[in-house]
Amino acid sequence: MGTINVQERDLANRRSVSGMRFVETIYAQGHPNVLGTHKVTFEITRDSKLSKRGDCVIGVSASKGASDLPFEFKEACRREGARITVRLEADGIIETIHGWGSRNLSFSHPTEIVGRKSQYTSDRTIMVSSDKAASDLDRHLIAALKSPRTQLNFQITVEV
Repeated sequence: MGTINVQERDLANRRSVSGMRFVETIYAQGHPNVLGTHKVTFEITRDSKLSKRGDCVIGVSASKGASDLPFEFKEACRREGARITVRLEADGIIETIHGWGSRNLSFSHPTEIVGRKSQYTSDRTIMVSSDKAASDLDRHLIAALKSPRTQLNFQITVEV
């Protein structure tokens, strides 16, 4: 009979327990080229530059990319039935986006974080089946995010 080390046992226990909640906060800023018109995704990036082709990007100079999120947070997002909520706050405007986790989330992209209305996953994806994309966000929020002085608080909560 094989042995299991304490770390593996603890990880197995965490995966089998429901009722867990993890919260991660990322800070980003606005940019004059924020358009917020993409119909199926929204994104923040660690990059400080943004072209007008990046119509899903709502924040730049983010404090984290997908790969920077903690291991336990990523594991919770990969659990079947994981509910993910993104809370955006900028300039006193609050927007909430709801979606789901997926066992296919890799969280390996170093600079970008993307939420998707579809089930498609890539190394940037942090949630699927979201109820909003960039084009669905409050236009006052998008207008505020056109200023480089606007700070975006991007809070991700996963509940399993």
